[in-house]
Amino acid sequence: MTTRTQHMDVDHELIRAAADVARTRCRGDDHTMAAAARVKDGRIVTAVNAYHFTGGPCAELVLIGAAAAQGAYELDTIVAVGDRDRGVVPPCGRCRQVLLDYFPALKVIVGEGDRVRTVLITDLLPASYVWADHQVEAETTAPLSTG
Repeated sequence: MTTRTQHMDVDHELIRAAADVARTRCRGDDHTMAAAARVKDGRIVTAVNAYHFTGGPCAELVLIGAAAAQGAYELDTIVAVGDRDRGVVPPCGRCRQVLLDYFPALKVIVGEGDRVRTVLITDLLPASYVWADHQVEAETTAPLSTG
């Protein structure tokens, strides 16, 4: 997989949506991150993480489920923002892999302050393993007869 570095516009409305959710919905230690994604049809979907000491889904992973519940299966751009005005936070390694597997052309907003930028998910995981590329195609032949 090759990395395509190119200039892409930053979706500041998306950052504001995630920051608003982080400011108004993240409370205490259970919800510390918010994510917002722009769907290909222009809608914005938001979510928060569900922290738990045993591990819990990050805001980006909760967002995938929330988007699906709203019939949004084609995400264009995603951003995560921390509570307490921490600003844009890049996705963790697990989220990078899941986002790549679900949306291989996804754009991700990263950086901080006035240096935020939009990159492709493949730029965050160069030379990565893409799960779908390693799945065996379903057999189209009839099952063998046993009798």
